[in-house]
Amino acid sequence: MFMNNLWQNYKKVLNNTFLLEEDPLDMTWKGKRNTTLTAKIYRHKYFIKAREVEIYNENSCIYNNILYPKTGSNLPCFGMDLMGFNENRVIIVFDFQHPTENYLFSHPDLPKATEDYRFFEKGNHFSENIFVRKCNMDEVDQYVGEFAQYMEAYWKMVNAVEPDGEDTSVYADFDAYMTRLDPVGGYLKGIFGEERAEQLVKSFLFCYNKLV
Repeated sequence: MFMNNLWQNYKKVLNNTFLLEEDPLDMTWKGKRNTTLTAKIYRHKYFIKAREVEIYNENSCIYNNILYPKTGSNLPCFGMDLMGFNENRVIIVFDFQHPTENYLFSHPDLPKATEDYRFFEKGNHFSENIFVRKCNMDEVDQYVGEFAQYMEAYWKMVNAVEPDGEDTSVYADFDAYMTRLDPVGGYLKGIFGEERAEQLVKSFLFCYNKLV
Protein backbone atom coordinates (compact mmCIF):
# COMPACT_ATOMS: atom_id res chain seq x y z
CA MET A 1 0.00 0.00 0.00
CA PHE A 2 1.43 3.37 -1.01
CA MET A 3 1.40 6.35 1.34
CA ASN A 4 0.33 9.01 -1.17
CA ASN A 5 -2.93 9.61 0.72
CA LEU A 6 -1.10 10.68 3.90
CA TRP A 7 -1.58 14.40 3.21
CA GLN A 8 -4.95 14.22 1.45
CA ASN A 9 -6.78 16.40 3.98
CA TYR A 10 -4.16 19.16 3.71
CA LYS A 11 -4.40 19.08 -0.07
CA LYS A 12 -8.18 19.22 0.19
CA VAL A 13 -8.00 22.39 2.29
CA LEU A 14 -5.54 23.97 -0.16
CA ASN A 15 -7.64 23.19 -3.22
CA ASN A 16 -10.92 24.18 -1.60
CA THR A 17 -9.43 27.52 -0.55
CA PHE A 18 -7.88 28.54 -3.86
CA LEU A 19 -9.62 26.44 -6.53
CA LEU A 20 -6.34 25.89 -8.34
CA GLU A 21 -6.38 24.71 -11.97
CA GLU A 22 -3.93 21.96 -12.85
CA ASP A 23 -1.60 22.62 -15.79
CA PRO A 24 -1.69 19.75 -18.31
CA LEU A 25 2.10 19.44 -18.16
CA ASP A 26 3.29 17.20 -15.34
CA MET A 27 6.11 14.78 -14.60
CA THR A 28 6.35 11.33 -13.03
CA TRP A 29 9.58 9.57 -12.06
CA LYS A 30 10.31 6.14 -10.66
CA GLY A 31 13.24 5.73 -8.29
CA LYS A 32 14.87 3.34 -5.87
CA ARG A 33 12.92 1.50 -3.16
CA ASN A 34 9.81 1.50 -5.36
CA THR A 35 9.51 5.27 -4.97
CA THR A 36 7.36 7.49 -7.19
CA LEU A 37 7.76 11.24 -7.70
CA THR A 38 5.05 13.40 -9.24
CA ALA A 39 5.55 17.07 -10.11
CA LYS A 40 2.69 19.35 -11.12
CA ILE A 41 2.02 23.02 -11.83
CA TYR A 42 -1.23 24.75 -10.91
CA ARG A 43 -2.56 28.11 -12.09
CA HIS A 44 -4.78 30.77 -10.57
CA LYS A 45 -5.69 34.33 -11.52
CA TYR A 46 -3.77 35.70 -8.51
CA PHE A 47 -0.77 33.36 -8.70
CA ILE A 48 2.03 32.95 -11.21
CA LYS A 49 2.02 29.32 -10.20
CA ALA A 50 1.73 26.78 -7.44
CA ARG A 51 4.30 24.05 -7.97
CA GLU A 52 3.77 20.73 -6.24
CA VAL A 53 6.02 17.74 -5.70
CA GLU A 54 4.99 14.52 -3.98
CA ILE A 55 7.40 11.64 -3.32
CA TYR A 56 6.03 8.41 -1.94
CA ASN A 57 6.44 4.67 -1.50
CA GLU A 58 5.07 2.02 0.87
CA ASN A 59 6.66 3.65 3.94
CA SER A 60 6.94 7.37 3.34
CA CYS A 61 5.31 10.38 1.71
CA ILE A 62 6.80 13.84 1.27
CA TYR A 63 4.61 16.64 -0.07
CA ASN A 64 6.02 20.06 -0.98
CA ASN A 65 4.20 22.99 -2.52
CA ILE A 66 4.91 26.71 -2.83
CA LEU A 67 2.37 29.24 -4.07
CA TYR A 68 4.00 32.16 -5.91
CA PRO A 69 1.60 35.13 -6.00
CA LYS A 70 1.53 37.50 -8.90
CA THR A 71 3.76 40.47 -8.22
CA GLY A 72 3.41 44.17 -7.46
CA SER A 73 1.76 43.92 -4.04
CA ASN A 74 4.66 42.83 -1.79
CA LEU A 75 2.97 39.57 -0.90
CA PRO A 76 4.71 36.55 0.60
CA CYS A 77 4.65 33.15 -1.00
CA PHE A 78 3.03 30.35 0.95
CA GLY A 79 5.05 27.20 1.38
CA MET A 80 4.36 23.80 2.87
CA ASP A 81 6.75 20.94 3.60
CA LEU A 82 4.77 17.95 4.81
CA MET A 83 7.32 15.22 5.38
CA GLY A 84 6.43 11.72 6.47
CA PHE A 85 9.71 9.79 6.41
CA ASN A 86 8.40 6.78 8.31
CA GLU A 87 5.70 5.83 10.83
CA ASN A 88 7.42 7.62 13.71
CA ARG A 89 9.20 10.47 11.92
CA VAL A 90 6.93 13.15 10.54
CA ILE A 91 7.69 16.87 10.23
CA ILE A 92 4.95 19.35 9.31
CA VAL A 93 5.99 22.85 8.20
CA PHE A 94 3.93 25.62 6.62
CA ASP A 95 4.54 29.34 6.50
CA PHE A 96 4.32 32.68 4.74
CA GLN A 97 7.61 32.93 2.85
CA HIS A 98 8.46 36.46 1.76
CA PRO A 99 10.62 36.73 -1.37
CA THR A 100 12.69 39.62 0.06
CA GLU A 101 15.79 38.53 1.96
CA ASN A 102 16.07 39.66 5.59
CA TYR A 103 12.41 40.65 5.68
CA LEU A 104 10.55 39.51 8.78
CA PHE A 105 6.93 39.02 7.77
CA SER A 106 4.37 38.64 10.54
CA HIS A 107 0.61 38.12 10.42
CA PRO A 108 -1.05 39.81 13.41
CA ASP A 109 -3.90 37.31 13.75
CA LEU A 110 -1.80 34.14 13.86
CA PRO A 111 0.47 32.79 16.62
CA LYS A 112 4.17 33.54 16.53
CA ALA A 113 6.68 30.72 16.68
CA THR A 114 8.37 30.49 20.06
CA GLU A 115 11.35 28.43 18.88
CA ASP A 116 14.10 28.69 16.31
CA TYR A 117 14.33 25.90 13.76
CA ARG A 118 17.18 24.55 11.71
CA PHE A 119 16.61 25.21 7.99
CA PHE A 120 13.72 27.62 8.77
CA GLU A 121 15.30 30.87 9.99
CA LYS A 122 12.76 33.54 10.87
CA GLY A 123 13.46 36.76 9.00
CA ASN A 124 15.36 34.99 6.23
CA HIS A 125 12.38 34.34 3.95
CA PHE A 126 10.52 32.63 6.81
CA SER A 127 8.00 34.50 8.94
CA GLU A 128 7.36 34.94 12.64
CA ASN A 129 4.32 32.71 12.19
CA ILE A 130 6.16 29.64 10.89
CA PHE A 131 4.34 26.48 11.97
CA VAL A 132 6.51 23.44 12.74
CA ARG A 133 5.40 20.22 14.40
CA LYS A 134 6.83 16.73 14.75
CA CYS A 135 4.53 13.74 15.17
CA ASN A 136 3.72 10.20 14.08
CA MET A 137 1.88 9.34 10.88
CA ASP A 138 -1.36 8.57 12.70
CA GLU A 139 -1.32 12.10 14.17
CA VAL A 140 -0.92 14.23 11.03
CA ASP A 141 -4.58 15.27 10.81
CA GLN A 142 -4.39 16.86 14.27
CA TYR A 143 -2.95 19.96 12.58
CA VAL A 144 -5.31 20.31 9.62
CA GLY A 145 -7.30 22.92 11.57
CA GLU A 146 -4.25 25.15 12.01
CA PHE A 147 -3.39 24.68 8.34
CA ALA A 148 -6.90 25.80 7.37
CA GLN A 149 -6.48 28.93 9.54
CA TYR A 150 -3.27 29.84 7.73
CA MET A 151 -4.86 29.15 4.36
CA GLU A 152 -7.83 31.38 5.16
CA ALA A 153 -5.55 34.17 6.35
CA TYR A 154 -3.48 33.90 3.19
CA TRP A 155 -6.52 33.89 0.94
CA LYS A 156 -7.83 37.07 2.57
CA MET A 157 -4.42 38.71 2.15
CA VAL A 158 -4.18 37.83 -1.54
CA ASN A 159 -7.82 38.54 -2.36
CA ALA A 160 -7.61 41.99 -0.75
CA VAL A 161 -4.96 43.23 -3.21
CA GLU A 162 -5.73 41.12 -6.32
CA PRO A 163 -2.13 40.95 -7.58
CA ASP A 164 -1.62 40.91 -11.35
CA GLY A 165 2.11 41.41 -12.02
CA GLU A 166 4.28 38.83 -13.83
CA ASP A 167 7.78 39.95 -12.80
CA THR A 168 9.39 36.65 -11.83
CA SER A 169 12.70 38.39 -11.02
CA VAL A 170 11.04 39.24 -7.70
CA TYR A 171 11.56 35.59 -6.76
CA ALA A 172 15.22 35.26 -7.82
CA ASP A 173 16.69 35.78 -4.32
CA PHE A 174 14.05 33.56 -2.76
CA ASP A 175 14.67 30.68 -5.14
CA ALA A 176 18.45 31.09 -4.79
CA TYR A 177 18.18 30.89 -1.01
CA MET A 178 15.92 27.86 -1.14
CA THR A 179 18.34 26.14 -3.53
CA ARG A 180 21.21 26.71 -1.09
CA LEU A 181 19.08 25.59 1.85
CA ASP A 182 18.33 22.26 0.15
CA PRO A 183 17.02 20.30 3.18
CA VAL A 184 16.06 17.21 1.15
CA GLY A 185 18.78 17.30 -1.49
CA GLY A 186 20.55 14.26 -0.08
CA TYR A 187 17.29 12.35 0.04
CA LEU A 188 16.48 13.17 -3.60
CA LYS A 189 19.96 12.19 -4.81
CA GLY A 190 19.78 8.90 -2.93
CA ILE A 191 16.47 7.96 -4.54
CA PHE A 192 16.70 9.44 -8.04
CA GLY A 193 20.43 10.04 -8.59
CA GLU A 194 22.41 13.28 -8.58
CA GLU A 195 21.64 14.35 -12.15
CA ARG A 196 17.87 14.01 -11.86
CA ALA A 197 17.84 15.57 -8.39
CA GLU A 198 19.68 18.65 -9.66
CA GLN A 199 17.36 18.82 -12.66
CA LEU A 200 14.34 18.83 -10.35
CA VAL A 201 15.77 21.59 -8.14
CA LYS A 202 17.00 23.88 -10.93
CA SER A 203 14.31 23.38 -13.56
CA PHE A 204 11.21 22.88 -11.44
CA LEU A 205 11.42 23.55 -7.71
CA PHE A 206 13.36 26.82 -7.83
CA CYS A 207 13.56 27.78 -11.48
CA TYR A 208 13.68 31.56 -10.80
CA ASN A 209 17.12 31.16 -9.26
CA LYS A 210 19.45 33.28 -11.41
CA LEU A 211 22.59 32.10 -9.63
CA VAL A 212 22.65 28.47 -10.83
